[in-house]
Amino acid sequence: MSGTAPARLQNLWDDAKAAGMTEPERLVYRSNILGSDKRVTNYGGGNTSSKIFQKDPLTGEDVEVLWVKGSGGDSASIKLDGFATLYMDKLRALKGLYRGLAHEDEMVGYLPHATFNLNPRAASIDTPLHAYVPHAFVDHMHPDAIIAIAASKDSKALTQQIFGDEIGWLPWKRPGFELGLWLEKFCLDNPGAKGVILESHGLFTWGDTPRECYEQTIDTINKAIAWFEEKTAGKPAFGGQVVAPLPADERRAVAARLMPKIRGLISNEFKMLGHFDDSAAVLEFVGSRDLKPLAALGTSCPDHFLRTKIRPLVIAFDPAKPDIDAVVAGLEQATADYRADYAGYYDRCKHPDSPAIRDANAVVYLMPGVGMFTFAKDKATARISGEFYVNAINVMRGSSAVSTYQGLPEQEAFDIEYWLLEEAKLQRMPKPKSLAGHVALVTGGAGGIGKATAVRLLREGACVVLADIDEAALASANEELGKAFGKDVVRPVTLNVTEEAVVIAGFAKAVVEFGGLDILVSNAGIASSAPIEDTSLELWNRNMDILSTGYFLVSREAFRLFRQQKIGGNVVFVASKNGLAASPNASAYCTAKAAEIHLARCLALEGAAAQIRVNVVNPDAVLRGSKIWAGEWLEQRASTYKTDKDGLEEMYRERSLLKRSVFPEDIAEAIYFFASDASAKSTGNIINVDAGNAQSFTR
Repeated sequence: MSGTAPARLQNLWDDAKAAGMTEPERLVYRSNILGSDKRVTNYGGGNTSSKIFQKDPLTGEDVEVLWVKGSGGDSASIKLDGFATLYMDKLRALKGLYRGLAHEDEMVGYLPHATFNLNPRAASIDTPLHAYVPHAFVDHMHPDAIIAIAASKDSKALTQQIFGDEIGWLPWKRPGFELGLWLEKFCLDNPGAKGVILESHGLFTWGDTPRECYEQTIDTINKAIAWFEEKTAGKPAFGGQVVAPLPADERRAVAARLMPKIRGLISNEFKMLGHFDDSAAVLEFVGSRDLKPLAALGTSCPDHFLRTKIRPLVIAFDPAKPDIDAVVAGLEQATADYRADYAGYYDRCKHPDSPAIRDANAVVYLMPGVGMFTFAKDKATARISGEFYVNAINVMRGSSAVSTYQGLPEQEAFDIEYWLLEEAKLQRMPKPKSLAGHVALVTGGAGGIGKATAVRLLREGACVVLADIDEAALASANEELGKAFGKDVVRPVTLNVTEEAVVIAGFAKAVVEFGGLDILVSNAGIASSAPIEDTSLELWNRNMDILSTGYFLVSREAFRLFRQQKIGGNVVFVASKNGLAASPNASAYCTAKAAEIHLARCLALEGAAAQIRVNVVNPDAVLRGSKIWAGEWLEQRASTYKTDKDGLEEMYRERSLLKRSVFPEDIAEAIYFFASDASAKSTGNIINVDAGNAQSFTR
């Protein structure tokens, strides 16, 4: 359906692998290979189950246990601890407590009473759907090809046409206890059926063995894919293309202009993070004749609109007349109109006990000729929301080609979005970390202080752009931190801070990756040592270029972004004790560091009215992990103080008032203080992290 992946799903079942597994392990295996292809189910979507006989820990008797994907989690990566386990006899007994559709939500409260073996994993709302299907192995997936049928106006007739009696059909029903009973009745009434399509929702399939269940799922999806290929061959998608995409570099340039502006307009309650997608599927949709009418219908599958909101915001733009300034100027009204429309949707559909209206801003922004922007509270969710909307695009492509695409009725969509059970799940979410939603760019990010700073900010929930001129060290640092914190939150940018065009391009790249910027840690540096009469003009200029001009260039780009976003900003300079205290044989270095400090003071004055704070951290003698100590500087300073390499750290430690060594993590802690709200009322300030040096006292 996407037009980019192979036409058919592969059968990934491997009997040799499955043979040595326990039944629960085979459930994990089945789930993982199903979730490995986004055409089968989207991130976190769908669920799988197995009914397994196990010994009751209390009685020692064999009892039937339902293993079913618990609340949350993703099929592709789920492990054993991601599954809830429940006694089947207790789940069947719940039917006697059911008081009818008006009371079905209360049944969720009974599920913990059916827990087997004290499993702490919470059972999901879909548990009854699996429990009451009278088959041992059940898959519930959200394949694009199937939802394209389920979201069609005549989905029942299409299901019969494609699958005959092998796959049945049920009308839309919100997931819950009642739908579980519907599925049970369908299976009992249709003993020969191997699955069922749920209108506007997805696919249920089953089997008597794990392999049979898995293969039924794959075969059903492949049959739908083949049918769509036959019916849509030669037909233009979405009414045909009317807008040609801009070249790739121009698309990213537009994204770099727009994303900070959008981010600023929608970050009124909390800072949002962005994701840009200009894949072939997206460009086809945003350049189509039917873009606006299809987008206005909203998404169909509940998983889709819970991630993307009921509909996207379409940005008016003609690539043939690319007036980006006009687009930027119009964004404020466009986002205000969307919020007003969303508030109207809430007011029309709310119930007396509905939760209060949530963030009314769009999640998905579609731009003809450019692509799609998605925004959320964290980068992973922004990316995943984009993936979900690509699923929705694929569904709309299929449905509109063979029938009429239809989204869920507005009231049904609202009742899912503002479901009290969904609200309870949101309320259980952990409190955000102190820098959640923040984007930081760290120059010199692959060095000792830079990497330690990145780690400190990442630990507090920030996304970090590592910027460094050393490509090998940058790649290594990016890989290391990506493994530790997740690839979504770390990005590398090769950056020479002395080259204006490179700095501008590097910041633009960072913006497209995360949507904007909140924190600049200007840390790129060198060090040199020479008596004044031996200091060449080249050495002097090199210090000034990196430590003064470089700090100016990155600060200027950060200020430009901060002013676009209008949500404040934070600049932290990593200067040096030598910016305050003179040092022999280092005039170029000390002078450049003093220039940094004074630049910070000037910028603090300029930025204050816009809530842009600028502060300085002054390290001293950070030998461990620092790249500037790896070359001649170490030998030069050792010579200046008439010691050797091994004795230099001891000399610095004994020179300090506190008699302590200073490490990169100590500098990172001070940077975090200035980058966080703990210092919200500080600007133009300096923290010395030098273990105490009277010469560098600021007062």
